[in-house]
Amino acid sequence: MTMSPKEYQTFAKTREPSRPALMNCVRAFVVGGAICLLGQAIQDIFVYTFKMTQREAGNPTVAVLILISVILTCLGVYDKIAQWAGAGSAVPVTGFANSMCSAALEHRSEGLVLGVGGNMFKLAGSVIVFGAVAAFFVGIVYWVFGIRGH
Repeated sequence: MTMSPKEYQTFAKTREPSRPALMNCVRAFVVGGAICLLGQAIQDIFVYTFKMTQREAGNPTVAVLILISVILTCLGVYDKIAQWAGAGSAVPVTGFANSMCSAALEHRSEGLVLGVGGNMFKLAGSVIVFGAVAAFFVGIVYWVFGIRGH
């Protein structure tokens, strides 16, 4: 018995396990919130320990979060968190650092330039280009309308 593609799609849908959408949302919310809470705690440490302003503490906070993400990726822990949490671990800057580090680890046997560099920036390249182009156009809008930053 052969099925048409449409019949097969219908048959496959009846056999497909249901996805726990609500639980996936809760997991993403909890892990994403925990990452943000950790970031806030790190920022508070910079503010109160090193007498920085909230603005001054922002960049070192992001750097520490990226470092933690890379270390956890190298130890294989971040990927387990990501499997459980889904988008909750992928959306913050830690998810971007994880994806870059994972690509670097996966292709390190191909060499530093063609393996690590070439494959690590396949993902990062598009994000960086989008960021640079968006910043350019926002800068043009600010310049045209005479908007001054703080």
